[in-house]
Formats: sequence, structure tokens, C-alpha cells
Amino acid sequence: MITASDFYKVMCAMVPLYFAMFVAYGSVKWWRIFTPEQCSGINRFVAVFAVPVLSFHFIAQNNPYQMDTKFILADTFSKVLVLFCLSIWAIFFHGGLDWLITLFSVSTLPNTLVMGIPLLKAMYGDFTQSLMVQVVVLQCIIWYTLLLFLFEYRAATVLIKTQFPGPAAASIAKIELDNDVISLDGRDTLRTESETDGNGRIRVRIRRSTSSAPDSALSSSICLTPRASNLSNAEIFSVHTPAPFHDYQQGPKSPNNDIVFCNGDLGFGYRAASPRLSGYASSDAYSLQPTPRASNFNEMDGIASPAGNTPIWIRSPVAGKVFRQTSPVVPAVKMVWECQGGRESTGDNKDVPEKEISFRDNSKIAMPEVADGKEDTTVTKQEMPNALVMLRLILTVVGRKLSRNPNTYSSVLGLLWSLISFKWHVGMPSLVKNSIKIISDAGLGMAMFSLGLFMALQPRIIACGKKKATMGMGIRFMFGPIVMSAASIAVGLRGVKLRAAIVQAALPQGIVPFVFAREYGLHPDILSTGVIFGMLVSLPVTLLYYILLGI
Repeated sequence: MITASDFYKVMCAMVPLYFAMFVAYGSVKWWRIFTPEQCSGINRFVAVFAVPVLSFHFIAQNNPYQMDTKFILADTFSKVLVLFCLSIWAIFFHGGLDWLITLFSVSTLPNTLVMGIPLLKAMYGDFTQSLMVQVVVLQCIIWYTLLLFLFEYRAATVLIKTQFPGPAAASIAKIELDNDVISLDGRDTLRTESETDGNGRIRVRIRRSTSSAPDSALSSSICLTPRASNLSNAEIFSVHTPAPFHDYQQGPKSPNNDIVFCNGDLGFGYRAASPRLSGYASSDAYSLQPTPRASNFNEMDGIASPAGNTPIWIRSPVAGKVFRQTSPVVPAVKMVWECQGGRESTGDNKDVPEKEISFRDNSKIAMPEVADGKEDTTVTKQEMPNALVMLRLILTVVGRKLSRNPNTYSSVLGLLWSLISFKWHVGMPSLVKNSIKIISDAGLGMAMFSLGLFMALQPRIIACGKKKATMGMGIRFMFGPIVMSAASIAVGLRGVKLRAAIVQAALPQGIVPFVFAREYGLHPDILSTGVIFGMLVSLPVTLLYYILLGI
């Protein structure tokens, strides 16, 4: 039976955390103490120092040789069960990978480190800290890595489907990444170039910045800045350039003496190794918006001239116009460039109609061709590269991204130190211990303070709408605990540990899944609502579970 003193003990543990969050919220929303730039600096400190050191502190103090097998098995079984059910739904009922990732994040990945440890410790005793730390270790090392793998797989498939639509992608034998390509999440400008060997196999190279390419002097002299997506800031270009444009009488200039494409480089300072001239659109430059919703940009198509030459649409960096020039060498291929205005004119003063591409169904991205005044909207079956090619690509980017995440190092180092410390009973030197403690003590409060700043900077607490918010809260606070209770009972978990497992599953949405969702542009509004609104309602919800389970 829950007594008044038990309830007061829980409130003493949780109110200080919410106090830090609301102070941060008021500092931005009401008192205007912090600017957005200053908030960004505070969040950076929390992400790079406070939370990683806090993770190391808890993990290093936990004895890995006394892990609760049933509790860990229950937590693992619940996540595997949810992932299996969502996979069946996605494969056989056309649920899609996008919703699989989002629903898995919402239902199984709570905020265990910041909220779980102090809450469960106040409710059920000190022994729950060890249980929560074990869950944190598994989340950081296994489940967040799996989530990152799914996000990168989705980003890779979107890249392949947009750059190599139709059956052509099946011919990709190798995908190489430049050393400065950290991820395919769309936060950096990427360019692809490819070459085809005599057997029809395609080798693709993905580049990130113009600084990684030769002839940087040329690229720096040409200003071609596409408008970024309003969500993911993603621009992906295909560098399968048609023939080089050159005015053999006036040099590489447009009729208005504006700088245009030179040496077949698409203005980026390097040329494609072997331009493909297959039947699908191989010269594309358009804004990729990973979120499955209608694109917010317009697109202009270059149509082959009657003479069979390739029209190349060129944007002037000075006048903001688009000129059409004809390549005298290469047969017709299409190049797409984004229109930023309502309608833009060509060099011969003819209007070019705008077109809009929808990425709602990434498996049916079609590049319409115009012939005899009619659009061919035929959609061919999308093929994908060999599984080993995709696996190698995804493992590469996942490894690079994890290697730049401070939480990766803090979790691994904390686990290694705990293995050494509790095996040979080696204590941490006081100088090191106190240095870590002084930052970890601030880590919990700073994490909540940072969350309050984030809440204050959002235009709406419920960003995804009431219907999706209700769905997300139901999954987070009802479906998650139900699955966890079933998994716990199935593995034989009973008593206070069973109650702790259920309350842990009813914690608010984890912050890391939201960070991934924002970076990859996949339902960030739903995850944002889960973090913000979920944090507000989690205290009464967890208290309700605590009271009901204690009856």
C-alpha cells in the first residue's frame, strides 16, 4: 500500500527536475534571458559533456557481473516482440519502414537515464538504480545503434531510389564514400558520381563538399546554391553530366556574359568519370526531402531539342535567370534543376511549366518525360543494389556516425572500467573520480534545463496535431507498459521488479530517438510532441501506475 510518506519521497525526487525544466522554459519564453544562440551553446554543452559524463558515472559504478538476467531478458524480449510485430505489419500490410521506425521509437525507448534512475530509486529503493543502468547500457550500445542502422538504411534507400530509379539500381556493384561523408541523414550537401564498366556494373561514389574535389578554383567561382528543404536541409545532386557546354566563339559564357557550366562539371569543379546514357533520368539536381510528404519545391525539365542534342538548364548566379544551351555531342538526357520563383524564362524567352514531385511513396518516384505534348507517367518497379553492397554502405556510415558521438565513448569506456574495477577490485583514483563527479552532478539538472530550453523554443507544444499526439501518448504510456508487463511475466519476473519494469516502460519519450528523427527528417513533429508533452504528463501517469501497482 502506498503511504503519504512514499508519495512525498517520490515528489522530492521529481520536483527538482521539473523545477530546472520550468526555470529554463521561463528564462526563454517569459523573461527573455537567453537568446536562441545561447540556448544552442547550452544544449551543446549538455550533449558533449554533461550527459556523456553522467552516463559514464552511472555505468562505471554498476557491477556488470551482478546483472539481473530476468529483468534484462524482459526488457529485451519486449523490444524484440514489438520490432517483430511491426516488421510483419510493414512487410505484409504495407505499413512501411517509416512508421516502423517511428512506432518502435515511441513504444520502446523511454528516457531511462534522466527520468528513470531518480524516479525508480525514489519509488522502489536503491537497487533499481542498478537495473536502470543496465537498461541504459543496452539502449546506448544495442538499441540506439539498431535505430541508427534503420535510419541510415532508410536514407540509403531514398538516395538510391531518387538517384537510380527503376531497374538500374540493381546494377550497382560498389558504393564508395569519401572520408568526409559522415552520414546520409541529409544534413550535408551530397553529390554522387558513377561509372559503368564493360559488364554493365555501376560503381557509385558519394561526395560531400566541393572542397573534397579537384579544381576548387573553378567551383569557387561559380555560385549555384539550391534552396534547401525546409525540414531536412538536404540537397543531393547527381553528377552524371552530359557533354561540356562551351561557346566556341565567345568562350564559356552565356549570352549575358554570366558564368555557366564549364568542362562538364555541373559547376562543382570535377567531372563525372563516365556519364551514363541509359533510359532513365541520369542527370538530376533536386531537393531531396526524406519526410514522406509532398515536396515544397518546383522542378523544371529540360526537353531534348529536335536535333537530338541535350538541352542543359543553367542558372545564372547574377541575374537569377535560367538559360538553355545545347550540347553538340551527347544524345538526349534530362537534367532537372529547381525553380525558385513562380515561373522562370529561358534564353529564348519561352515559359517553362513548373512541376512538383511528391515523395509520399518512395518506391514509386517517377521522373516524367514529355513527348508529343503528353507526359509519360509510367512507373517502373524499383530495384535495389545487392544486399551486401547496401550492408557495407550502411555499416560504414553507422560506424562513422557512432565514432563521432560522445555517448558512444562514455558508454563503452564506462562498461570497460566497470569490468576491470569489479573484476580486480580496482578503485578509481580520487583525482579522476572527483573530476568526473563535479560534471556528472550537474548533468542531471543540465539535461532537464536543456529540455526546458528546447520546449520554450518550439512554436507549439503539440506539434503533430491532436490526433497523432493522442496516438503517440497512447502508445507511449499504455501500449509500452502492456507489452513490458507481458514480457516480464513471460520470463518469470515477479514482485517489486515487475512493478519497476512496468513503471520504467511508462517513462516519457527518450530524447535520442527525437534527435535522430530530426536529423533524418522522419516524423520529427511526433517525436517532438512525445518529448515535450510526454514530459509534462509523465509525472501524473507514472504516479498513477505507482499507486495502482501498489494496491
